[in-house]
Amino acid sequence: MAFEEQIQILEQKKAKALAMGGPEKIERQHAKGRLTARERIDALLDPGSFFEVGMFNHSDMPGLEDKTPADSKVGGYGKIDGRQVVITANDFTVLAATSSRIAGRKEGELKITAARKGYPVIYLGEAGGARMPDIMGARGLASFGGGHFESYLHIMSRVRQTPMITAIMGECYGMPTWMACLSDFVVQVKGSAMGVSGPRVLELALGEKVTDEELGGWAVHAEITGNVDRVAENEAECFALIRRYLSYMPCHNGECPPDAAVPEDSGQGMDAILDFLPEKRNRTYDMHLILNRIVDTGSLFPIKPSFGCSVITALARVGGKAVGLVANQPMFNAGAMDTDGIDKVISFLCLCDSFNIPLLFFHDIPGFLVGKEAEHKRVAAKVMNYMNALGLLTVPRISVIVRKTYGMAFWNMCGSGCGADFLVAWPTAEMSFVDPAIATNVVYGGKLAADQRHSPEWEALFQQMVDDASPFGAAGHHHIHDVIHPAETRAYIIRALEIARGDRSGGIGEHRLANWPTKF
Repeated sequence: MAFEEQIQILEQKKAKALAMGGPEKIERQHAKGRLTARERIDALLDPGSFFEVGMFNHSDMPGLEDKTPADSKVGGYGKIDGRQVVITANDFTVLAATSSRIAGRKEGELKITAARKGYPVIYLGEAGGARMPDIMGARGLASFGGGHFESYLHIMSRVRQTPMITAIMGECYGMPTWMACLSDFVVQVKGSAMGVSGPRVLELALGEKVTDEELGGWAVHAEITGNVDRVAENEAECFALIRRYLSYMPCHNGECPPDAAVPEDSGQGMDAILDFLPEKRNRTYDMHLILNRIVDTGSLFPIKPSFGCSVITALARVGGKAVGLVANQPMFNAGAMDTDGIDKVISFLCLCDSFNIPLLFFHDIPGFLVGKEAEHKRVAAKVMNYMNALGLLTVPRISVIVRKTYGMAFWNMCGSGCGADFLVAWPTAEMSFVDPAIATNVVYGGKLAADQRHSPEWEALFQQMVDDASPFGAAGHHHIHDVIHPAETRAYIIRALEIARGDRSGGIGEHRLANWPTKF
C-alpha cells in the first residue's frame, strides 16, 4: 500500500492519544467511580457524533511531548438531541489535566468558534490548576495569555451569545473554576470540589489545612456561594441534567428556544389550584404546588434550588413554550427575599434576557428581609441592582399577584411601572406598602393602649386595612390589567405570551443583560 509507513505512524500516534494517561491511570480514575474524559464525552453526546479537534496536541515543554497526549484536554464538536455543541473535557489521567499553553489555545479557539458559529459550549471539569513549571518565570507566565495582546480576554471573559455549561466532576481548581464562573449553568457531582486553589497549595502557602469538601464541596456551592445551579448524585445524573437544561435553550441568542410537545394532562388540575393556597392569610404553603399546576406537566426545572430559598427561579414550559419563572416561596422566611435571593434572581434575569426566554413572576412576598445583617450585606444596593436589571429586560414579562405583595418588593417582582406586558392579580391578592397588621399598629397604635391592640376595635381597623389592599382598587384605576380567576391562570398566560411576543421581533430580545456578571 502506498505511504504505508506514514499511515502506520498516524495510527500509532492516534492509538497513543486515545490511550490517554495509560491503563494504570485510567484504572485509578475508574477506582474513584469516575469516567475518563473520553468516556464522559461519549456518555453525554449523541452516539457517534464526536468530531475531535487537536487529538495530536502535546505540551511544548521539552521532554513532555510523549507524556501529554492531547495536552490533557480533549475537545471538539458533537451533538445533543441532534443539535450541534462544542465540548471540552479535562483528562485527569494526563498530568491531572493541568492547564498549559497548547491546551489553552485549543480551548480558547473552541470557545470563540462556538460564539461565532452559534453553538452551545460544554466544559467537563476535573483539573488540578495551572501546570508547573510550564507557566513559571516571566516568559512562562506571559505566554499563557494565548499568544496575542487580547487573546486572554477572549478566553477569560464573556458576552453571552450561546449557552455555556460547566460540569464539576472531580477536584476542580484553577481553570475549571474560572469556566464555571463564566457559565450560565453549572452542575456539581457529589464528591467533587471546586475552588481557586486546592488544599495542598493552601497548606504550603498559608498553612491552612482544609479538605476538598470543606473548601468547595457541593454543599458549599449549592447552599452558600450559589455558584452551582444543580447538584448531581453521580455522573449519569449530571449528563441528564445537562441534556435537560439544553432542551430549554436556543442554540444561540439569534433564535427562540425550541418548542416541545404539550403532555396531554397539562392543565388538568387548574380547577383545584386554590386547594394549595391557605385561606388564612398568614399560613405558609409550597409555591411549587401552584407552579406545577400552571406549567406543562413535568416541565418545572429549578435553578439554584438550595440557594436563596425564599424565591424560586426555574425554567419550564407553558403550552410547549419555554419560560422562566420567578416566584416567591412562603415556606422560607414567609417569602421575604434576602440578599442571596436577590443575587439569584438577577442571575436568572440575565439568563432569560440573553436567550429570549419570556419571564413569569408570581408574587407572594411581604417585602425584603431587612435588619442589621441585611444592611451589612448591602441589601439596599442589591435591591437597586435588581431594579436596574429589571429595567434592561427586553423579553416578554407577565406578572401574577397570587397573595401578598408589599412595599418595594412589589415593584422588584415586576409590579406596576416596571415593564410587565401583563400585570394581573388573583382575587386573593393583597397589595399595600406594608402588611395590614403592621400598618394598623403604626397608624393606630398611638390611639390604642397596648392591651387593646387586638380588641374588636383594633380588629375592625385591621380589617379595613385588609379591605383596602384588595386588588380591585388597583384594577379599577387601571394600575393592573385585570383580576383573574385562579383556575384561568394557565390559559391567560398562554394567550398573554402569544400577544406579548409580538410579530416585529419574532420573540428575539435586545440582550441588554448579555454581559452582566452573574456570579454576584
